[in-house]
Amino acid sequence: MTNMLRNKNKVRKREKEDIKTEVYALSQSISMSAHKARRVLDQIRGRSYQETLMILELMPYRACYPIFKVIYSAAANAKHNMGLNEEYLVIIKATVDEGTTVKKLKPRARGRSYPIKRPTCHITIVLKNISLYEESVVENSIGMGQKINPLGFRLGTIQGHHSLWFAQPKNYSKGLQEDQKIRECIKNYVQKNMRISSGVEGIARIEIQKRIDLIQIIIHMGFPKLLVEGKPRRIEELQMNVQKELNYVNRKLNITITRITKPYGHPNILAEFIAGQLRNRVSFRKAIKKAIELTEQADTKGIQVQIAGRIDGKEIARVEWIREGRVPLQTIRAKIDYCSYRVRTIYGVLGIKIWIFVDEE
Repeated sequence: MTNMLRNKNKVRKREKEDIKTEVYALSQSISMSAHKARRVLDQIRGRSYQETLMILELMPYRACYPIFKVIYSAAANAKHNMGLNEEYLVIIKATVDEGTTVKKLKPRARGRSYPIKRPTCHITIVLKNISLYEESVVENSIGMGQKINPLGFRLGTIQGHHSLWFAQPKNYSKGLQEDQKIRECIKNYVQKNMRISSGVEGIARIEIQKRIDLIQIIIHMGFPKLLVEGKPRRIEELQMNVQKELNYVNRKLNITITRITKPYGHPNILAEFIAGQLRNRVSFRKAIKKAIELTEQADTKGIQVQIAGRIDGKEIARVEWIREGRVPLQTIRAKIDYCSYRVRTIYGVLGIKIWIFVDEE
């Protein structure tokens, strides 16, 4: 009996807290048909507040503006009245009901007229704060998939770490930030000093090994000649730039460049190639098919390429993907290389994901 009472009290507390974390806004008698408003609401239901604002600004429908005002009003209520953060707001409910039909008479010549019927609708938006109940909201309203990074999924079996060092728990975050700065500094330097302006940096991965007095950096490149040829001291310049960026005084820095025999068998180089094609307004299908042809020369067993965003400048964002061969993501012994890459175009940001099935152990 005591356990049942405790469970009931927990349920009641959750219901009260849910009421406090939910905010709604209602707009009545909007001069628009319910069908047109429902077409837009179906696109934003279950999405976050910031993502919804971006979608409504880009959609070409007239119903976007009144819906935008209702959502903005609900978020303002959540921020000023309840002190909630807009980053954690999610649209859990978006409904539209038919309102009254306004009847008018259109006057014509000779005392004649004909009736005009203008439909109206009522829009209701409910926002919820997911900072405390993020897991339940994600499971019930957003419907996220159970996806995992293929590289992290295979760590310890056939996949190794790209950074090897030891740090105390309080210094762990500093070590991660240091690795990120090293990789960004190297990529910026390579991008500025490449001999050709193709947009392909050719960096497959950067391995970092830290010791007490030495930092060893190994850059795996597909086209090292384009960087080193003509100026053999560029590696020394790169070391000086990294040392200045991170203010290394008591630690030595050693950078080595290793050449990859089959550069287009690595997803990072392939993603840079596709990004360069998309910046030049090449059709995404042509870019993907050309990338697949290049991977076939590298003796890979399968590839999957996915592009998401405003592809070819379309108003509504979508996801397109093409697969060639086998890509067994659930098989741990299958060696799969993966990367995600962002490319900025005149239409907005596009996301590129590439899975390459190299071999099976």
